Amino acid sequence: MTDEATRDLSTLTISVLGGTDPQGRGLSRRFAAAGLKVVIGSRTTERGVEAAAALVESLGGGTVSGGSNAEAAAAGDIVLVVVPWDGHKELLIELKEALAGKIVVDCVNPLGFDKQGAYALAVEEGSATQQAAAILTDSTVVGAFHNVSAVLLEDPEVASIDTDVFVLGDEREATDLVQALASVVPGMRGVYGGRRRNAHQVEALTANLISVNRRYKAHAGVRVTDV
Repeated sequence: MTDEATRDLSTLTISVLGGTDPQGRGLSRRFAAAGLKVVIGSRTTERGVEAAAALVESLGGGTVSGGSNAEAAAAGDIVLVVVPWDGHKELLIELKEALAGKIVVDCVNPLGFDKQGAYALAVEEGSATQQAAAILTDSTVVGAFHNVSAVLLEDPEVASIDTDVFVLGDEREATDLVQALASVVPGMRGVYGGRRRNAHQVEALTANLISVNRRYKAHAGVRVTDV
């Protein structure tokens, strides 16, 4: 990673849009537990505030606040998008101005589900990450945290999240910073996974992991060897 990524993450505010859903709650928990300043966003201010208060109580402290997704977007230096796929595009269009000049980390997996299980959906832009970049032309968009188990993230009894996180983007300083963000979570490691054009297969891999988890009753993740 570059020297820029070693700057103290504790000076930055990490906002999580969709922070009241399982994945968002889990990531918020892990970043707050690592001592970072976290803002939880939700569809309403009230839900965001309630989620923040619950997390502080659960952790016994932490610098966590809550609000609407718009309020969280405005407050964050690094803004994670952890919302359902069917509301992804509309939310980003709505928050385009608020997200200008920020690093936006898209964590969304475009998946469908039927009787055979999970499967990847076709996205006109190629992936959720690429769709975000096409909309947020004044932001720096990075893809990450696609393949991390929400169940493990939310479980306070799980001390270490033993998985690697593929980080995808075209701007080295931003991808290095998001790698560093992933690595603040015990057991987790951020690994550069290529440019945004390579995000589709990482997002789609979540469908495979869901199949693994169902077959083996597990919470599988990904490890990259020899790096």
